[in-house]
Amino acid sequence: MAVPVVRTLRHLVSALPALLLVALTCWSYFAYVVQLCVVAYLLAYHILFAMFIWSFCQTIFTPPKRPSKEYCLAPYDGEAMEADGSIELQKEILKRTAKGLPLFTRTESGALRYCERCQLIKPDRCHHCSVCDICVLKMDHHCPWVNNCVGFSNYKFFLLFLGYATLYCIFITATVLKYFICYWEDGLPSSPAKFHVLFLFFIAAMFAVSLGLLFGYHCWLVSTNVSTLEAFRAPVFEYGSDRSGFDLGVRSNMRQVFGASPRVWFLPIFSSVGDGLSFPVKSIPESCSRLLGGENTWEEEGNSNEEGTIFGNAGTVGVVFESES
Repeated sequence: MAVPVVRTLRHLVSALPALLLVALTCWSYFAYVVQLCVVAYLLAYHILFAMFIWSFCQTIFTPPKRPSKEYCLAPYDGEAMEADGSIELQKEILKRTAKGLPLFTRTESGALRYCERCQLIKPDRCHHCSVCDICVLKMDHHCPWVNNCVGFSNYKFFLLFLGYATLYCIFITATVLKYFICYWEDGLPSSPAKFHVLFLFFIAAMFAVSLGLLFGYHCWLVSTNVSTLEAFRAPVFEYGSDRSGFDLGVRSNMRQVFGASPRVWFLPIFSSVGDGLSFPVKSIPESCSRLLGGENTWEEEGNSNEEGTIFGNAGTVGVVFESES
């Protein structure tokens, strides 16, 4: 009985940042529309508010996309790997499962990336989220403010959420500024609206700066086709570690996230290119490719509580058991 209770409490705690953001948004609407009520600004305000809420909801309620069944071990293979620790058996099962799959990235040791918890071979740019406890395609990060994993299925929505939230806060800050100045000059009538104007300005200005910086950072990530996780730990390809391995140029990088049609770029409607399982990589000299030409030798590295690695030298296809956040 204790485990379900702990799990429920954990879910409630993880939802607190998102609930706080919802509460602040509702209060900002009340403070601006009901208390301040500047009619000349209400049309533009409601347009920004609607786009902000729409993209916010899309980011929250779009479930992370998971790898397809082709990347998963068959149930009997998973049971066999758990029952038999033989390297040869594991090698055979993983080679059979990975055959024909479009895999370009490896671990630092040159091994295939395998998630022992989900019992699947990770597609390129896929990572296991320790919070959601699933493998997420093109995982960027787990965001507590939306209580969801940000990845292939909702990264466009997350970017639009940051953009519209920044514009929303800037608009409020700019239009409330003169009333904020009047507050300090005692030019506002004594009413509860005075305190709403004061706090509305400070909170909007604070979020405008923080969200603007975060939005700028993610725009840079999109322009270089790098995820947040890849910015901290570069993906490893057949020829070695390369943070710009998926960089196809700014225009192509933008299209991968926003789609081919500019008409839907600014709408929180899914239009990203591809299936999230494979991604085009930049051209590399044939001489740089080391993994495909060597001998099929296997050896075992020292095990730890969280990670055990089976890998080969330059020229092998290996497997790694790892836990990632």
